[in-house]
Amino acid sequence: MNATQWGGMTAIFLASAVEWVEAFTIVLAVALSIGWARAAGAAAAALAVVAALIAVTGAGLNVVQADIDIIRAAIGLFLLLFGLRWYVKAIRRYAGRTKPHDEAKEFAETREKIDHAEARVAWAMAFKGVLLEGLEVWLLVVALGRSISSYGQAAGSAVAALLAVIAVGLVLRKPLTKVPENTLKFTVACALLAFGTFWSLGGLLDEARVWPLGDATLLLLFAVYAVAGRLSAFKLRVPQLAAQGARA
Repeated sequence: MNATQWGGMTAIFLASAVEWVEAFTIVLAVALSIGWARAAGAAAAALAVVAALIAVTGAGLNVVQADIDIIRAAIGLFLLLFGLRWYVKAIRRYAGRTKPHDEAKEFAETREKIDHAEARVAWAMAFKGVLLEGLEVWLLVVALGRSISSYGQAAGSAVAALLAVIAVGLVLRKPLTKVPENTLKFTVACALLAFGTFWSLGGLLDEARVWPLGDATLLLLFAVYAVAGRLSAFKLRVPQLAAQGARA
């Protein structure tokens, strides 16, 4: 595989890890209330839905015969929109404009809701939590899998992230509060924006003319977004809260 493919698979792994950490927090809270077997069953059911979506969507797009430049342009625009959402949130957290995501707080709130809910409601809560996080993974796998490598390898990166989060989570048996979620989201957002810019402009215009440096342009775009993001956070910072965002 070339550097672009490795970069895309790394972006999928990191982005998926962030989503799976949030899903694990919900499942853990449910498991401590209704048992690991039932909570794991809810999570497995949600993951099965996500896996089916990846398989069906991937097969459908493989059947469709379309100009690869048009496909890359469309995927590039999607990645720009998706990455921009994480990018802005991460900058605001670094600047102290938005509070960092608190896994321990989310865990406590989920436990409180479950304490007042029946077992079936708790099961549905775990299913919904994993499904919603998994849908974002599905979108990334479908988008990047079409352009960087294969759906199998893209899905493999997402599965590897899932297994890593499960392994660490089961060993600790508590919310993964030490994961630098904001830093991961910012890094992934920069990567997605770099891919999005590269593919959208390259697909709409002549790629060789727009990006004469070829795939090496991705590293430059990543650096530009990373530097611009941190400078923006510094410019917008609220001193008291920025320290919390920097640690996230």
